[in-house]
Amino acid sequence: MTNEREWDAVVIGGGIAGLSAAQMLGRARRRTLVIDAGSPRNRFAAHMHGVLGHDGTDPAELLRRGRDEVVAYGVVVADGSVATVIDDGDRMRITRDDGTIDHARAVVIASGIRDVLPEVEGLAALWGRSVLHCPYCHGWEVAGRRLGVWATSPASIHQIELVRQWSDDVTAFTADAGHLDSETMARLLARGIRVVTAPARALVTGDSGALTAVRDADGTEHPLGALFVAPTPALDLTFVDGLHLTRADAPGAPLAVDALGSTSHPRVWAAGNTTAPYGNVPLSMGAGSMAGAAVNAALVAEDARRAVEARRHQRNAHWEERYASDERVWSGRVNATFAAVAHTLSPGSALDIGCGEGADAVWLAERGWQVTAVDVSETAVARGRAAADERGLADRVWFVAADAGHALPEAMFDLVASSFLHSWEPDFPRIPLLRTAAERVAPGGHLLVLSHAAPPPWAREDHDGGHASAHDGPPLLGPREEVDLLGLDASEWTTVLVEVRQRAVTSPTGESATLDDGVLLLQRAAR
Repeated sequence: MTNEREWDAVVIGGGIAGLSAAQMLGRARRRTLVIDAGSPRNRFAAHMHGVLGHDGTDPAELLRRGRDEVVAYGVVVADGSVATVIDDGDRMRITRDDGTIDHARAVVIASGIRDVLPEVEGLAALWGRSVLHCPYCHGWEVAGRRLGVWATSPASIHQIELVRQWSDDVTAFTADAGHLDSETMARLLARGIRVVTAPARALVTGDSGALTAVRDADGTEHPLGALFVAPTPALDLTFVDGLHLTRADAPGAPLAVDALGSTSHPRVWAAGNTTAPYGNVPLSMGAGSMAGAAVNAALVAEDARRAVEARRHQRNAHWEERYASDERVWSGRVNATFAAVAHTLSPGSALDIGCGEGADAVWLAERGWQVTAVDVSETAVARGRAAADERGLADRVWFVAADAGHALPEAMFDLVASSFLHSWEPDFPRIPLLRTAAERVAPGGHLLVLSHAAPPPWAREDHDGGHASAHDGPPLLGPREEVDLLGLDASEWTTVLVEVRQRAVTSPTGESATLDDGVLLLQRAAR
């Protein structure tokens, strides 16, 4: 059976960059997994340098400490390798070589690189000991000795000149770097650097196994105490080939990232030598830390989006439950205030937002309007559709079950109407929704918004004849307050009506009462 697990983030690679990313994620209380193949690039070195506060520490010891620290924050570290990473939409599917499948909302690639060394007799055995790469990492320890630089490409000329800072006795083997122009040659010779153009063929060691010389193709042995070589970086990233991540135009084709480690995929970050093949421990540590923080920030934003979406679905479910719990919620007759205002407008195309059971939309269709009516409740929309069919208006009014805040038709309308679109939820986005509605008004068209300007009389009085609290109903604003909050461009919109009208109704107990309806009618300028 396949073992499948869910994570906030999976970090691929448990080196310095990967553990630094995991540390930030663990401290952010993210459910995090690190998958580590156990082959850090600096495993051949017994000591690391240029790492403030850790100078001379064994790299393996730093990783051991790092593992202990991340585990203390709840991070799980597992030995293994990753076979594939696949985009599953709202999460990534990570399959390990042993068949284990992990799902994560984010992935950090920190798998590092392999150093591909020249195929020279004796070189690999001395790598990390007396055959070195970075003079900043190891130059102090071999300073003053006879030092050599094996130039593997034209870029190695820079390395030759760097190494000269640590010794007056430097020999450069330049056959693999190609022809050196006269200016470069003059610069090297001026610094007292010996240039050997014959190809290097083998490394010579003494009885202790330490490097003593480099033998060239002519058989000449050049005495050395240490040799610097710039290996070719190799990135083993076949496991993300299916994601088509953008690569940088640099040696090894590392992953292209921004300052926070973001790749071209929205759920994938990268840090360490997968993005900077020649980066040292502090650089990898910092990049991993930034990537971990960036992942958490992205997940925080996604958490907020998901919470809003869940709240929206919950709110929509409330309205569906309300309509489905009764055979009919409203009277089936057009709202009197709506009819009085809309009657003054010439028929055209109309969009009714929050149409409920469709009485207003059907009324418009009966008077020659071509109507699109939208409501979140499937039950309400079905009743409106049935009412339109009963009156033979199916070709004039189209009912849609959708969230008006996210799925309004892209068309423009001569009239966009919203009647009593209120909610008891304090975060109901009434004003943003009305701004979106205004965007659907065609040039020369109208925006009609009816609202409850005050609670009904029976809700304003408690059993003792006092006033109910503001928590007894949705927040209510007058039409003047709402038009100010809408903030529509005054050069594009003309205010036709901003007023409160009283409407006669019957209370739930059968008594006569009046409601205060806010009326807002705006007209968009014709082009």
